[in-house]
Amino acid sequence: MFTFFLLCLAGFSSGADIPGQQPNIAIDTRGVIRIVYGDGEKIYCMTSSNNGIVFSKPLLVGEIKGMHLGHTRGPQIASSVNYTMITAIDKEGTIHSYSYNHLKKTWINSGVVNDSKGSAVEGLMALTADKNDNFYATWLDIRSDKKNNIFLSSIAGKSSTWTRNLMVYKSPDEHVCECCKPNISFNNGKLVVGFRNWLMGSRDIYYAVSTDNGKSFSAAQKSGSGTWTLKACPMDGGGLVVSETGTIGTAWRRNDGVYYSPDGKSEQKVGNGRDVSMAQYKSTTAVAWQDKGTIKVLDLNIKSTVEIGQGMSPKVYILPNRKALCVWEDDKTIRYRII
Repeated sequence: MFTFFLLCLAGFSSGADIPGQQPNIAIDTRGVIRIVYGDGEKIYCMTSSNNGIVFSKPLLVGEIKGMHLGHTRGPQIASSVNYTMITAIDKEGTIHSYSYNHLKKTWINSGVVNDSKGSAVEGLMALTADKNDNFYATWLDIRSDKKNNIFLSSIAGKSSTWTRNLMVYKSPDEHVCECCKPNISFNNGKLVVGFRNWLMGSRDIYYAVSTDNGKSFSAAQKSGSGTWTLKACPMDGGGLVVSETGTIGTAWRRNDGVYYSPDGKSEQKVGNGRDVSMAQYKSTTAVAWQDKGTIKVLDLNIKSTVEIGQGMSPKVYILPNRKALCVWEDDKTIRYRII
């Protein structure tokens, strides 16, 4: 069974009110944890170097006029050896990025990600990093016939220029799910992009794999065995992980159920709800979601689910000590727990 620990923020417990929305988590190779979130048009980042026992005061990273925020839209974060990257999208469809040098301890503007003006107006994207200071971003992009499909770009931590954008996937039915956040993960030489598709009336989770650092991708594959025929957008992109052995794991909502696939093919129902995310570190895997406003986290190794608070949009991360850090939004307030 999970054991609960309270996080502290500059002397305050995790129950302290921290104004903000849509928090996300990253951890670098030295175990430093960073939580990013938005508050209005401002981006903040909090840092912990002791497995989340104490976090720094929030640091202002940047300010974006008309920043997308809410309903899984908001700042994204990824960390590697020497750098951390944050991306965020404005309502005009521009993806902004900020780079943090771990040695210099400074945030700088690292340029625009999308090379087609106004192409990311939906405001939905994801970010990841490999272990060699390379960062990879994926997002919903309308440059092709004004329809949302999946694009990607990458950048080296020391660079200020993102690569030429690549279309990872275009649905034969013109577009992918229009308001579901994509996912991205890198491990064992595999860069995997996940997304909710729109195909023959169904909105199922698919993923595509690159083994050459995002230069090319395999044909997209569907996760799980079931399907979800739906005429509306569920606004729920699910979660994605790649294990150290290269196995791809996905978690997602279908109807009112939450499902997990450890290999992209088989599936198992793990609960009911929405706002699904997942994380994996070595042999430990966790899935988080909200069920009627209650945040739940499942340890898949021991099949134990705990309820940790009220809110929406939970994000979960497995720490090096195998405990899970979960962060979420509760009425425009940031909440978080180690479990």
